[in-house]
Amino acid sequence: MTFSIRTHDSWGVVPVGNFQSIEEARQVFADLCQDPWYKADGTVKGVELVQASPLGEAQRLDWFSFR
Repeated sequence: MTFSIRTHDSWGVVPVGNFQSIEEARQVFADLCQDPWYKADGTVKGVELVQASPLGEAQRLDWFSFR
């Protein structure tokens, strides 16, 4: 099972990274939520943590909004 982090901005959904462990994905997610650049940029609307399924669909595990 893999976990991914994606940002949502004015251009759409942007993949940030894929992780094998939920712990590593949650740490990166928490770091991005506190990143000053993302907070100040103004075009980044949010960041999400998703779990990939074997069928290619993703289930959202967490969401953070910068607005």
